Amino acid sequence: MSDVIVVDEVTGPQLREAERLIDAAARTDGQSAVSEQGRLLLRGGRRTGVKHLLMRHHGQLVGYAQLDGTDPVEAPSGELAVHPDHRGLRYGRLLGEALLAESGHRLRLWAHGGHPAARHLAQVLGLTLFRELRQLRRPLGGLRDVDPVLPEGVTVRSFVPGQDDAAWLELNAAAFAHHPEQGGLTQVDLDARKKEPWFDPSGFFLAVRGDRLLGFHWTKVHSAESLGEVYVVGVSPDAQNLGLGKALTLIGLRYLAADRALPTAMLYVDADNVAALRVYEGLGFQTHETDLMYRTET
Repeated sequence: MSDVIVVDEVTGPQLREAERLIDAAARTDGQSAVSEQGRLLLRGGRRTGVKHLLMRHHGQLVGYAQLDGTDPVEAPSGELAVHPDHRGLRYGRLLGEALLAESGHRLRLWAHGGHPAARHLAQVLGLTLFRELRQLRRPLGGLRDVDPVLPEGVTVRSFVPGQDDAAWLELNAAAFAHHPEQGGLTQVDLDARKKEPWFDPSGFFLAVRGDRLLGFHWTKVHSAESLGEVYVVGVSPDAQNLGLGKALTLIGLRYLAADRALPTAMLYVDADNVAALRVYEGLGFQTHETDLMYRTET
């Protein structure tokens, strides 16, 4: 007998069980079906607007899904994973249908990596493709010959936890006002990331002019994969077209190459963000893989 249990919080043995399932699926698929934000929400306790769906068969956890309804404007977003040992038994479809029901049939569903099975599931659920998120990569050799050029009067320093939190959150919201997933980050989200093992303020660069924060480049290191990430680059709306984004990107890349001795860097960018793609491709990045997001018809 299979059933789906919907809970507001996953703790204790259930949490460890869910994380093991997600890890097993990632090893098989080559990419996690649950994003970093999804994992933080899974481990972060009860949060208004977030639901966790646990699918069991004869007591064994065979599938996990998450519904994030914290965005005040967009439809709730969903992610799901089915244990590799229990695939081909319609559990993915049942979880997808449960997500649709919990969302009131107003859903955005991620297919990380765009695997054929995930694309098929989206079609079965009647969802339409509307977003393409690309992962780009480039080798980190040869960066010593490229010097970042900062706008006049701008200096770069590292993020100071506690001291810079409020100013960074304000800038992040302004820089990504068009991108609610990033621009909607709160102090709770920032604190969760600061607690992660990978967090290192020395790789979190802030561009300032006087006391004013104009831009930032937050890098991330995936130690197990020997991979550096351009985690997020943001520039104040009134500091656009000064070359600050490119300069900050180069500063972060040189840090990953020289200070962290990493061979490769990666980043995520929306396929329709032509300006950012042009900058990153000009810096030698090329598409490595693609995440797809589907949604109900609006």
